[in-house]
Amino acid sequence: MDSAVLLDLLGNENRRRILRLLARKPCYVTEISEYLGVSPKAVIDHLRKLEDAGLIESTTDDQRRKYFRITRSLRLEVSVSPYGFGAKSAYPARSSLDMSGRCPHLSLDVGAPDEDKTRANADGATTDGAGTDAQNDHRNGADGGDEPSEIAEIAAEYGRLQEIDRELSLAQRWVHGRVEDALAEIDERLGTEADSRFYAAILAALTETDGTPESVAEEVGSHEDAVTDALRRLSDVGVVSRDGDAFRIR
Repeated sequence: MDSAVLLDLLGNENRRRILRLLARKPCYVTEISEYLGVSPKAVIDHLRKLEDAGLIESTTDDQRRKYFRITRSLRLEVSVSPYGFGAKSAYPARSSLDMSGRCPHLSLDVGAPDEDKTRANADGATTDGAGTDAQNDHRNGADGGDEPSEIAEIAAEYGRLQEIDRELSLAQRWVHGRVEDALAEIDERLGTEADSRFYAAILAALTETDGTPESVAEEVGSHEDAVTDALRRLSDVGVVSRDGDAFRIR
């Protein structure tokens, strides 16, 4: 879904409150109306817009009462900084997505659940060996059997994924901070009127190419003339040096 459409749709406080309510449980119009303190007619209008956008859907029970629920998970990220504004949306990846080799800068424990269960069964211990006797008893069921409780395994996996999510959020904040620092340094060297993100992309491309304007332009997806002018400016302020037809970072 287009991020701009989502931003416009979620700009309304009542629609945000409706989604917050539906995230708890499916509801019918009267419930939502009482929760929001607005008329059923206004609620129906908000629900129609959310349904048209594919964020919610409705089902009818045996009493012909229509219930509304959130259709699927969606993540919306908005970034505002002195160096740009952007928004992006994404649906969760399928559980079958192979993460191996996709995140070379991150180390994720994405072992298969069956492997975790096998390790958990060894000596009645948890996967990381840190579980208490009470926790192991809970995993093995109330009767003390050898088979781990399936719901306990799911709960443990959920807790582990929540911790990964918190760590990724912290890592993302760290990356954003380093990006801002890098762009601020470029601004200091070139002046705030310069397109610091463009210059940063050119500098990064210099480390990945042979340094010629043609190859850098292809890497950053820009016109060669614009890249050549930028490289000359970087050379004038002493950030890069020229070596024949190529440029190198000093």
